[in-house]
Amino acid sequence: MGNKVTSFITLLCLALCFSSCDEEPKKRPTPQPKTPKPVVQEINLVETPEFSGENAYAMIEKQVDFGPRVPNTEAHKACARWLESQLEDYGLEVVTQSATVKSYNNLDLEIYNIMGRYKPEAADRVLLCAHWDTRPYADRGNERKSQPIDGANDGASGVGVLLELARIIAEDSLGPEIGIDIIFFDAEDYGKPEGSMVGTSNDSWCLGSQHWSRNIPFPNYQPRYGILLDMVGAGNAVFPKDGVSMYYAQPVVNKVWNFAHKMGYNTYFQNAIGPQITDDHVYLNTIAKIPTIDIIHYELGRMDFGAFHHTHDDTMEGIDPTTLKVVGEVLLQTLYQEKTGNGA
Repeated sequence: MGNKVTSFITLLCLALCFSSCDEEPKKRPTPQPKTPKPVVQEINLVETPEFSGENAYAMIEKQVDFGPRVPNTEAHKACARWLESQLEDYGLEVVTQSATVKSYNNLDLEIYNIMGRYKPEAADRVLLCAHWDTRPYADRGNERKSQPIDGANDGASGVGVLLELARIIAEDSLGPEIGIDIIFFDAEDYGKPEGSMVGTSNDSWCLGSQHWSRNIPFPNYQPRYGILLDMVGAGNAVFPKDGVSMYYAQPVVNKVWNFAHKMGYNTYFQNAIGPQITDDHVYLNTIAKIPTIDIIHYELGRMDFGAFHHTHDDTMEGIDPTTLKVVGEVLLQTLYQEKTGNGA
């Protein structure tokens, strides 16, 4: 994910600030975390298939083996073909949205938003997504700052979890009742480096999801909600409640976090509100009007995404199959709880 924390005065002016405050660096938020009152409700868990953290880990490793997945590179194109083939192998209907978008420094980027549809005929749907590209610079590191990173966590981890989930639901003879759309967004991490004198930072991140949100390839598309995964593979990861998610989709946040707590994963899914993070879910909420939340690693004590973020330390050594399994199990529980006709 990008240097994606934007400072805002209040949540009430959030939508205005997205268009007026993007010139500020996106990694030093001013809001202090708050601890909301727990939502008390009776939760009954349902039986779900087993999620393999090891399988998800292997899917991450495969992506990293291509090399940095930076738009306009051969590694990027090769990984795109592989992602399409994986979704096809799992029996999903695959749709790839190709486009050319402008980067902050006026480059033409060839991008691919890759979509896999489970039960494409179903009217009741949920959107799951992650970005699959990698940062073209290690601009937060101390060495080789101009070179692209592996992006094992920031990019590949969310995709790895969703590929394993796609395999599971495709092999389950019953599966979730609802339709599911899995989208891998491109060019999320091609934002303007902090301090660069070239171009502007205004909406320079999340180029793939911005394009998709303005050009949704499915007519009258309105899923119940969306869930974005970003940096979900670190050992001892922490996922506070992102401020943007709480503003636009608080019921979805509460539902997912309540499932996680009932499953015993409250040390991962923390009952604390973090800062407003600029990520793909911003544009799904504001342009596509799909209530979407972000499950994203953020260390409230440091007010930062982690020491690996946008450095050459974002490698497979930092990926923990246990964390992947936790996130995958929470997603499966959420999906299998959904029933056709019962709303969000």
